[in-house]
Amino acid sequence: MTDSLEKTAVLPASPDEIFDAWIDGAQHAAMTGADATSDPVVGGEFTAWEGYIEGHHQLLDRPHRIVQSWRSSEFPDGAPDSRLELELEPDGDGTRLRLVHTEIPAGQGVRYQSGWEEFYFAPMEAYFAARRQGVPGP
Repeated sequence: MTDSLEKTAVLPASPDEIFDAWIDGAQHAAMTGADATSDPVVGGEFTAWEGYIEGHHQLLDRPHRIVQSWRSSEFPDGAPDSRLELELEPDGDGTRLRLVHTEIPAGQGVRYQSGWEEFYFAPMEAYFAARRQGVPGP
């Protein structure tokens, strides 16, 4: 048995801006405040949070959808990667981001539920709000 979760947020940025920040290592690092790398092509590898997260880009449908294999250093040895899917759709002057994270090792979903909020949605809100106010980004 595996865990899964879904989170939705409206962010003050266009789908293109969010898509690009998610798959570009330097922008991802600026957006989250932690080192990240990315080869922004289908099949390309990525890391986030100084290697705590790693995976591969499985589908890149700019600016609508990103699908990644995803795992953290806390996954049990031999556990398969989880699946992360992001859907981006315009919402007023921002973007509705729907994150669906499935195939998480059993018992770890609750931890990632709060982690997505604390380490992604809150920093993304601040990052894109600052950019909208003219604070330069990467």
